Amino acid sequence: MTDTLIFDVRDHVATITFNRPEKLNALTPEMATALIDAVSECNDSDAVRCVVVTGAGEKAFSVGSDISTLDSYATPWDFRNRDDYCDALRACRKPVVAAINGYALGGGLETAMAADIRIASDNARFAAPEIKLGWIGGGGMAAGLSYCAGSSNAAMMVLTGDMIDAELARNWGIVSEVHAPSALMARAMEVAATIASRAPIAAETAKLNLRAAHTMPWDKAIEYERDLQAICFATQDAAEGRAAFAERRDAQFGRR
Repeated sequence: MTDTLIFDVRDHVATITFNRPEKLNALTPEMATALIDAVSECNDSDAVRCVVVTGAGEKAFSVGSDISTLDSYATPWDFRNRDDYCDALRACRKPVVAAINGYALGGGLETAMAADIRIASDNARFAAPEIKLGWIGGGGMAAGLSYCAGSSNAAMMVLTGDMIDAELARNWGIVSEVHAPSALMARAMEVAATIASRAPIAAETAKLNLRAAHTMPWDKAIEYERDLQAICFATQDAAEGRAAFAERRDAQFGRR
């Protein structure tokens, strides 16, 4: 990919690492393009069943866009239509686990919220600081925080720009678990390995179903869930799951 974004696949788990620790993993346009390529590879590969995204070093997951690059766009319209790293991660069809080590600020927080599961180290810090600089987030900040943390907590973060710690983020629902920094990646990889051991098509449709649950009306979301269930039930993996259950053995899923 690029030296500033590391991509690795092992045992059905892809790991994407933002690799600018000296800049707190601030994201450049080059990194956004590399992330688009990495997600495309994950989507196209049967070898990838789950994705872990994290930041290099101990200080930061990501502090969002490298501000020094933001004046490089010729017009506001070019800025509006730039390759966006949050959109890139949201486009991943495979389940995504964010391992948040240190600062997740601005676009870094938006990127973390684009993941399906978020696990943080106890030194993680979260903020939507754009208002302190004269603008607001554009990668899903308000939508993500309102969904995760509720409208009042989202407003507290977006309107003040102030930072919250990992425990408060867990209490508000922004992250699921908090661990010591030394245990963070092991736990994220454990969760990813568990997901990767499940039926892959079922995991991908479950991700679609979870997204539909908060974007569709109640009755339509349930109808869509039943459609997805019918698709899963017709797969070879579902037949293998039923056979394994009857034979009291572990299922061997093949994404078929």
